[in-house]
Amino acid sequence: MARKIAQLRVFEDEDGLMNRSVADIEGEILVVSQFTLIASVKKGNRPSFNDAASPEKGKSDYEAVSEKLGLLSGRPVKTGIFAADMKVELLNDGPVTIVFDSKNRT
Repeated sequence: MARKIAQLRVFEDEDGLMNRSVADIEGEILVVSQFTLIASVKKGNRPSFNDAASPEKGKSDYEAVSEKLGLLSGRPVKTGIFAADMKVELLNDGPVTIVFDSKNRT
């Protein structure tokens, strides 16, 4: 996942095409853990987090991906505090949303 993110060409080039990586634009990376993304709403009206990793595994994976992302991209990586209630403000230059799923769910 870290390799894919580091090499992903999602930033515009001079022709307005998504053709540049974070390294190409000399950008920085912010990695924020978001436990709630694993929620399943297949049954009932209350989200289920049964498929989420344990907090220990989640933190280990979060730290490993963040470190590897910095090594592979050659760019600064900033992180939040794992499992903290954080407020993140951003300017979304979209509308583009790309979902990375490290498992092949068929």
